[in-house]
Amino acid sequence: MSHANPAKKIINNPLKCADELFEGLVIAYDGKARRVGTRSIVMNDLRPDAPALLVGGGAGHEPIYHGLVGKGMADGAAVGEIFAAPPPDIVLEATQALNRGKGVLFLYGNYAGDVMNFDIGAELAADEGITVKTVIIADDVCSAPPSEKHKRRGVAGLVPITKIAGGAAMSVDSLDELARIAQKACDNTRTVGVSTKPGSIPATGKPTFELADDIIGLGMGIHGEKGVALIPMCTADELAVKILDLLFADDLALNAGDEIVFFVNSLGSTHMMELLILLRAAKPILEKRGIKIHQTIVDNIVTCQEMAGVSFSITKLDAELKKFWDLPCESVGYTKL
Repeated sequence: MSHANPAKKIINNPLKCADELFEGLVIAYDGKARRVGTRSIVMNDLRPDAPALLVGGGAGHEPIYHGLVGKGMADGAAVGEIFAAPPPDIVLEATQALNRGKGVLFLYGNYAGDVMNFDIGAELAADEGITVKTVIIADDVCSAPPSEKHKRRGVAGLVPITKIAGGAAMSVDSLDELARIAQKACDNTRTVGVSTKPGSIPATGKPTFELADDIIGLGMGIHGEKGVALIPMCTADELAVKILDLLFADDLALNAGDEIVFFVNSLGSTHMMELLILLRAAKPILEKRGIKIHQTIVDNIVTCQEMAGVSFSITKLDAELKKFWDLPCESVGYTKL
């Protein structure tokens, strides 16, 4: 496979993409959020005397994470360089701006750089008397077996998890309670993704991984991390079965009568047409098991530049999670009426 030509992107300086997209994002919030410090975004209208919800991660996966800041969503986000964790000073700046005397919950994906930098950020905040709790999103079924859940990556499940935690952050009074609900949302969310084409890093224009045209990477991560298998290109009906089989085989007990949020996500350049054809294939398989789809999301929210591929995320709802899910929310990346 020849990759002589760098990916075609409408940008300015490739090394300034994270800062410039961040400036554009602040504008996209139409005055509802503001820039804080180096590269954090914080809602202007925050509930006083309440625990705060901070999300964050590398840029380049828009609209996550920093596009999930808003009413009924996260209170703010710490933003890293392209595909890189936000450094501790940015985490601290966001934490200081969000703290209203009840502490701050850190909610982010399970990647070594993020864990390290957010942990240092939490220590720096503690030195200033700010209480921090952390919930780590690790929904990627294919990145480790159930017995080693702590090694799993955080992928598209962060959207329903952030939505539920954001719903809770509108009303709960304690950081412990906010962390408990966010953790419960994590425990009830699983994702399997596949890729058909790599994305690229703006600074180099080079693909993040290699994948032959007639091959699908089953379980591949949002940066092209290794999944469970390389399989021959197949139809949407066949692929839906393979993805759902991996989800059903995991340790999230899905029984007849269970209600779920079902999220079909594009990794960037897979089109709505393909997502809808996959959704059409998935629904009868879920119905046959007696699983009810409480709400469907079909969108490209967790992306990796022009990477092609799709993920299915399932969040199993109980009465409490459903209550927080059903609340309206508004953000650049996901809005629920």
